[in-house]
Amino acid sequence: MIGNFALVCASHTPLLMRDQLAEPGTSDAVRASFAQLAAFVDDFAPDQIIQFSPDHFHGFHYDVMPSFCVGAGARSYGDWGTAQGPLNVDEGYALALLDAVRDADIDAAVSFDMIVDHGFVQIWETMFGTFAHLPIVPIFVNAIAFPLPAYRRARLLGEAIGRFAKQSGRRVLFAASGGLSHDPIVPVIRGAEPALRERLIGRTPTSAQAQAAREVAVHAAGAAAMVGEGAVRPLNPDWDHAFLALLAAQDWAAFDAMTAHGVDQVAGAGGNEVLAWIAAAAATAAAGGGYDVVQSDYRAIPGWIAGMSVFSARA
Repeated sequence: MIGNFALVCASHTPLLMRDQLAEPGTSDAVRASFAQLAAFVDDFAPDQIIQFSPDHFHGFHYDVMPSFCVGAGARSYGDWGTAQGPLNVDEGYALALLDAVRDADIDAAVSFDMIVDHGFVQIWETMFGTFAHLPIVPIFVNAIAFPLPAYRRARLLGEAIGRFAKQSGRRVLFAASGGLSHDPIVPVIRGAEPALRERLIGRTPTSAQAQAAREVAVHAAGAAAMVGEGAVRPLNPDWDHAFLALLAAQDWAAFDAMTAHGVDQVAGAGGNEVLAWIAAAAATAAAGGGYDVVQSDYRAIPGWIAGMSVFSARA
């Protein structure tokens, strides 16, 4: 019997299910992992989903870049083939959660119109084909735009939300998307050309032409990475397996000792997306008094520029 709290985490990648960029059978294996994850979610039947995920300069920019932000309302941007449209957010629950987080001395921002991208919705579309019906409170975790929050702060954020969920009376599924080791094409503001700097600050929107050009560049990077070439740094399966072992062991001291720059060096420019996993796992442990791992799948897929993992646990 599953208790009142559960956890699901999954990697995301713009190149998910691109058969031509992976070894034969890879897409089928990943689909099977997500199907198992979907069955776990269906069996758990949550009243509420609280999701921690990053953004990739679609909803959050350097004009004001919070470490954490709670969405009291949200809509999907629709990048990389994901659907546009509103998320099903309970505004009152989200604001009560925000109050609990701030009472715990974590100064999270709030948005009544949060724009989320594939980093939030891909996990649900891969499992269920849609996100529109799911009761999600989205929580943005800055894992891309340096300077990043400390790993300890992500853990404390999760624990505060877990304590809130425990007393909220709802059957809560905590979720995270991102990671593991991967080195996608991430724009950096330091030394950026004026046009890129303006876009990262949010003064100029990403045009359809710019988005299309980015997609072409990422596809090319994936094709090069598949044969061990190109500018992206290789995946680090040893680090990925070590991270999953720490997650299973709920080794919060080890996570607190991690640093954003250190993770970037060993796991690539997207490796710090595991901040979201740590927050979600800490929330589950705080709500349920620990958790037991149900699923932990992993594949290193260079052509997708992703250490691809699917993870679930119950509390």
